[in-house]
Amino acid sequence: MKVTVRKMVHEDIKHVQDVAKTTWHDTYDGLIPIEVQNNFLSSAYSDEGMRHRLERSFLYVAEVDEKIVGFANFSPVKEDGKVELGAIYLYPEFQGNGIGSALLQHAIKELDGIKEIYINVEKDNRIGKAFYDARGFEVISEFDDNFGGYTFNTVRMVLKI
Repeated sequence: MKVTVRKMVHEDIKHVQDVAKTTWHDTYDGLIPIEVQNNFLSSAYSDEGMRHRLERSFLYVAEVDEKIVGFANFSPVKEDGKVELGAIYLYPEFQGNGIGSALLQHAIKELDGIKEIYINVEKDNRIGKAFYDARGFEVISEFDDNFGGYTFNTVRMVLKI
């Protein structure tokens, strides 16, 4: 499987929205009520929201056979070298093939001055948590996060570069 990682462009928005929706439902069904999921997705991944992300953050897409199968969203790097990983999502059938790692490594190479990557992950998201654990992220705190009337048990993790 040949994976290509590149910067996201406006024409990719619909594909990225579909990856986000599919991955969220696959990951959180049974953990987060469907209405909460749908409200989040329609807000965070609206056309306007995606244009906003493209202008103000770093988005990378992963392609297999010229089809977008995943993406990652990073904040701008702060002066102290800290960056937030806002999202890294892959279609479920492409998880476990090194594509998430390729997205992470691409950002590490591309983003100047990066020293630490921070991520918040839902504690019961076993797949996401295992991914970050395997890449050397360490838990630095846990907290409850109210999210559309639903309380997330959130784990904050950091990867030191």
